[in-house]
Amino acid sequence: MTRSILNRILAGVAMCLLFAAFANAQQGKKSYVFKGTVESVDANAKKLTVKNEKIEGWMDAMSMKYELDNPDVLKEIKPGDHIEATVYDGDYVLHKVHKAK
Repeated sequence: MTRSILNRILAGVAMCLLFAAFANAQQGKKSYVFKGTVESVDANAKKLTVKNEKIEGWMDAMSMKYELDNPDVLKEIKPGDHIEATVYDGDYVLHKVHKAK
């Protein structure tokens, strides 16, 4: 095996381990259901501005710009959409974003 191929394999393994560690770290934190209305979509920055409902024990109702765990949802979300997501203590990233029913 050439050194280049070995380096690529090692880099891939390292990325998988980092992803697993991040996912595992979220499991230890308290999660909350996030509900809100999208005010704007910033595809370049891969962020949404959302006016969220109060999340008891975590955050009052407010408008704020949020990062996303999966920027691919930006293709489906537009201003005015009602969304739901999962948020975690100490983390202002929206996880598992989807349109609310």
